[in-house]
This record gives sequence, structure tokens and C-alpha cells, in this order.
Amino acid sequence: MLALVLDNSLVRLQRDRERPLSGDGLVRVRTRIAGICNTDLELARGYMGFEGVLGHEFVGEALDGHLAGARVVGGINFSCHDCATCRGGNPRHCPRRTVLGIQGADGAFAEEFLIPGRNLSLVPDSVSDAQAVFTEPLAAACQLVEQLAGEVPPTALVMGDGKLGLLLAQVLAAHACRVELVGRHLDKLGWLGDSGVCLVEELPQGKTWPLVVEATGSREGLEAALQVTSPRGTLALKTTVEGSHELNLAPVVINEIRILGSRCGAFEPALELLERGQVQTEPMIGGRYGLDDGEKAFERAACRGAGKILIEVG
Repeated sequence: MLALVLDNSLVRLQRDRERPLSGDGLVRVRTRIAGICNTDLELARGYMGFEGVLGHEFVGEALDGHLAGARVVGGINFSCHDCATCRGGNPRHCPRRTVLGIQGADGAFAEEFLIPGRNLSLVPDSVSDAQAVFTEPLAAACQLVEQLAGEVPPTALVMGDGKLGLLLAQVLAAHACRVELVGRHLDKLGWLGDSGVCLVEELPQGKTWPLVVEATGSREGLEAALQVTSPRGTLALKTTVEGSHELNLAPVVINEIRILGSRCGAFEPALELLERGQVQTEPMIGGRYGLDDGEKAFERAACRGAGKILIEVG
């Protein structure tokens, strides 16, 4: 079968990848559409030292298991469900976990792949493939609201106009928050006004926010975000990049800032937002490629301001 693999930091199309076999709780999924995200690009730069089939944002058709024949999306963490962490209700942080297309498990940039059946969620009939492929990153955006225990402040700043930043802004706006978004490519984002998001080209001097979400995808974003977080405010971190940070943490202590790391989330809230039409995804799509053009798709995705690049498989 066809698969897009990362091999010695080189993304290449493999035409003779062996088809996976289901079993031991794993089911086969035929990929319909998969999305390239910033994490995939960071993996290609050496993040996590991953090698194998890339891809963790997908919508596909389950080929076996209890959802056989249905359109599905799925959680990316393959947890043991037996350790103390899993039994304590935190399977996404299982120390034995592998992660779809990121750590120890082949991903969805292939004609077929394996995923635990318990990870799959049914896609509502009213949600298109082009919407459903955003479920995983949208769930990551919804996770922030869950971590805030539903206490979303009245105002927030989202830093970063990449795909995740746009989803975060819409999710916060859907929870009655007045959101300002700052980025470098705002000229094509006027559609966000329909969701109540205000676009900011430059940060006003001296202004701070009770909630700042750092989603710039850069090492420099954290320091800038810290400077605009209000005393006793929350700084939520969404960026994962290869490399280290150098940061003066004195303002964290002096201003009593809470730093909140935020990663994956449950799929149900994301699917509900898509089904209710509270999050727009179509304007975020920057291009569609077939799997056999996967190498070109990656090249395009690496271009600044490219938007979400989708790989259509089935």
C-alpha cells in the first residue's frame, strides 16, 4: 500500500508498505482524509526522534471492530489502561503509551492504519469529512476549556494565527469570551469576525489579559506571552517545538502567573461544536493533495501562511 513515511528526517512516499493486520484490540481504518499539522513538520525536523508513517489528524472508515463500515475519527494516544495513571483516569498521560504517527505507532498518512477500537468516535452524518479531519486539533483546543474547569474569563488573547490558534480563538469565543487574536497573516482572516474574534496586528503598549494562549509555534512566543499576561492571570502553552527555551521566570513569581500546559483533549466536545456549526474549518484549508503527492503536500505545508493542507486518500 501507499504510505508517507519519515525516514532519517526525510519525508518520502513508500509504495510497497505492508498492510497492517488487526488484532489485540487494534482495528484497521481506511484513511479518507488526513491533515498535516505543525507537529508533523516538527517531527520531520527531529522532534521526538520518530521514524515511520506520519499523520495523526484523520477521518476514515473502520474496516473491522464494533464500528465497522462507519466514518470515524480517533484519539491519538494508545494507552495501556492497566497502569496506575490509566486507572486513575488519565490514560492520555499513560507512561507506556505510544502515539499515532508521533511515537512508536504508524500514523494515518497511509491507505490503512491501526488504532485501538476504544479510541474511535463516530462522525455525525451532518459533519463532512473536511470538517471531521479537524476533530483532533479542535479537541486539543477544547481541552483548554476543560482545564479551566469551565471558568473562561471574559477576555483572552490568543497568540498565533496558525491552524491551532484559529481553532482556539473560536472555541473560547463559543464560550462567551471576548477574544483578541494576534498574528502575522491576518489579511485573510476576516471571516473570524463572524465568530466574535477581534484581529490584532500589534499588541497595545501596556495592555494585559487574564488569559493568554501561546500558540505561535515558535520558541520566542513564550517570552512575549509572559509579558502580556495579567497578574494572577493564566498563561496557557500550546506550542511544541524541537529545541530549548531561555526564559526569565521572575515575572511568573512576582505576578503570580499560573502556567498551564495543554495538550490533547476528548473528542466529544469537538464533534458537538462541529455539529452545531460553532467552529468554521473550511476557510482554514489551504490545499488538497492525493497521497501519491504527499511529498509535495509536505513541502506546501512547510510554507508560511499555507493554511491546513489535507491529504486525500480514499
